[in-house]
Amino acid sequence: MTYDKTTEPGRAVLASAAGRPLLTRSRCLLVAYMVAGLIAAMLAGCASESPKPTRVDLVQVKKAERKMQLIRDGKVVREYRVALGEQPRGHKMQEGDERTPEGDYVLDWRNPNSRFYKSIHISYPNERDIHLARFTGVDPGGMIMIHGQPNYIRSAKVLAEYKRRDWTDGCIAVQNQEMEEIWRIVRDGTPIKILP
Repeated sequence: MTYDKTTEPGRAVLASAAGRPLLTRSRCLLVAYMVAGLIAAMLAGCASESPKPTRVDLVQVKKAERKMQLIRDGKVVREYRVALGEQPRGHKMQEGDERTPEGDYVLDWRNPNSRFYKSIHISYPNERDIHLARFTGVDPGGMIMIHGQPNYIRSAKVLAEYKRRDWTDGCIAVQNQEMEEIWRIVRDGTPIKILP
């Protein structure tokens, strides 16, 4: 390719070896501006938001504070306000006591079609819970989950009430948009520590 200055004044062109015009100077500038704009837009998109964690290695719930933390490499990367069982104090002892368990468990499976907005199962009861229930002659219960709001409630006013109180039968509830994020970055097999 050659740069041909023999064309009309102000209309220099980039020409092929055969002498045919490929791009005028103004078109070259236009293409350069478009490429620069595209690169700037891509870089601006990267800088506008902090990177989202791809996964976490621990979920920690502080019942007294109504707080759930997602932890990666020892650092809290997300924190949510939670609702607990209607009788939140103390460890879950039996079916129907409306308490949220305390201790070390695993998030072991999930249900995208739950009665609530998605749910992730907590491995309660563990061996200690089963042994204690047998000793006291009760059923330890089960199906303790992290989940969103009830799917059957459509009223925004009623759903707003769920933000202000403990309402589950022992599960840990968050808002639906929060559950969406938890669903994405908490994998099956992640440990969960539930503190008093």
